Amino acid sequence: MVLDSNKNDLTGKVAIVTGAGQGMGSSIAHSLAERGAAIVVNDINENTADSTAADIRTYNTKVISYVANVIENLEVEEMIQSAASKFGQVDILVNNAGVLRPTPLLDISEEEWDYVVDGNLKSTFLCSKAVLPLMQANGWGRVINISSSAGKNVSTIGGAHYTAGKAAVLGLTRHMAKEVAEYGITVNAVCPGLIETEMVRSTISEERTKQYADMFPAKRLGLPQEVADLVTFLASDHASYITGASIDINGGDLMI
Repeated sequence: MVLDSNKNDLTGKVAIVTGAGQGMGSSIAHSLAERGAAIVVNDINENTADSTAADIRTYNTKVISYVANVIENLEVEEMIQSAASKFGQVDILVNNAGVLRPTPLLDISEEEWDYVVDGNLKSTFLCSKAVLPLMQANGWGRVINISSSAGKNVSTIGGAHYTAGKAAVLGLTRHMAKEVAEYGITVNAVCPGLIETEMVRSTISEERTKQYADMFPAKRLGLPQEVADLVTFLASDHASYITGASIDINGGDLMI
């Protein structure tokens, strides 16, 4: 059996990727653009957002960068409206933006708890709520939420607030999927393990990173492009009957 390559083609689709200035988000934005989608590169950092957008222009697709804090409802709504005004529609939303802190439970302040949980959960809720009416009107949509292995077990390097936030994203994914399936919209979650990103490298030392890698069956960290490939599959018509799922990509970490 040969897969229909046309189902991988995202030409004519418009994708918003949050937290796309670096790491997994940047790789996801590149992968979607490579398959023809127009891209809205969101990040809280203007320089990194502009850098990702500049790189994507080499794919000869439409792209804009948009600075917005995705835990602020007004900023999210303005971003979605701007994308719809620029491109006429929004077909794909990748809720990639997230926050990680390694603080032990008894040392987590209420302020830090809210910051981390909001950065992972509230951002997903606000962006999804803002974009779903556009997808419903078009009768087609893909929402892909970046959760974590932490959402199914316990975070390798993050604190309890990170684990709680990512677990809640999985519940939100299932509930959204149930509510919007009749409109031709799929909602799925991707659960990466330890991935070779700037966030991971800034949180733990090189020595500790190697120790973790040696513990995994695959004996290495995952690559942002590997996550991007999975997200791009879920955005395609090949995945039209997959919804409400949480898909692991962790080098066998959860088997241990």
